[in-house]
Amino acid sequence: MSLALDAAAIIQYQWTGMQNLVEDFLQYLRHERGQSGHTQKTYAALLGKFVHWAKKQGLNDWKAVKLSHLDSFLQHERERTPANRPEGSQRKLSGESVYLEIAALRAFYKFCENERHLPMNIAENLSLPRRWKRLPHALTDAEMRKLLTPLQPETPESLCDQAVLELAYASGLRLAELRSVRLEQLHLDAGFINVVGKGNKERVVPVGRKAVAALQRHLEAGRPKLITGRSPGNVFLTRRGTPFAPVTLWLRIKRRVRLAGVSRNVTPHMLRHSFATHLLEHGADLRVIQELLGHASIATTEIYTHVAGRRLREVHRKFHPRS
Repeated sequence: MSLALDAAAIIQYQWTGMQNLVEDFLQYLRHERGQSGHTQKTYAALLGKFVHWAKKQGLNDWKAVKLSHLDSFLQHERERTPANRPEGSQRKLSGESVYLEIAALRAFYKFCENERHLPMNIAENLSLPRRWKRLPHALTDAEMRKLLTPLQPETPESLCDQAVLELAYASGLRLAELRSVRLEQLHLDAGFINVVGKGNKERVVPVGRKAVAALQRHLEAGRPKLITGRSPGNVFLTRRGTPFAPVTLWLRIKRRVRLAGVSRNVTPHMLRHSFATHLLEHGADLRVIQELLGHASIATTEIYTHVAGRRLREVHRKFHPRS
């Protein structure tokens, strides 16, 4: 009995050790790489899946994991039904999800090898599948005009929403950047904003005159009526005077889309896509757009050339007499 308990305790200790090594990796992402909270949560969930699977296979130590185990896990993932699908569904996990799981394992093992937690990086032999790029969807100029038409009568909430929409389209900010922008980051007299993006990288982005006007109106007539004694220095606040949660700001933008009469399924990121696409269509240099968006690689920005090129071909086909 005692031996059985000792064996169980050892296994539990080893399995906890697997989880602790994942936590060390997450701490590394957080403090040394400066990765966002969203990225950390994604890696935690992906690696947690493997640890849970490994426990079922009797693997209680990272040193016992072989490349064949990683392959078996990924095959299991390719064949399983996504968690949000009904039982018996024929739909399998998307290639994008499997791609992320491989990327998480490779990043984790590279960290473990560099820090000498593990003798070798067995995950470096995992090949990443081809990742199909989804073309970003942008709103048309007419749709943007409808969406940016101010609501009447003005309320503190509508002024806040108007400033969010104008800034998102004028500066191409991500949803997380919009939520977290603070008063000290605004330099409206000079027409720019300091943005803290992914990996805590800071960039300077111009703000157009319409967005400046909407922000000033919000700061003068909207935000003062939303703040409470405990409100932080965020530019955008809920009616309770608190910073926006991601889903709350998402729903506020969706509500404005509905009120504007735009029939498409508009997401907050589509405003960022529209910002980049419209700049490119009007002659902006791709490198400048990369800088404004805060992309680490020009390859990420190049996807907008496909969108702009397709739009130009449609215009040519429609209006050129010999198209």
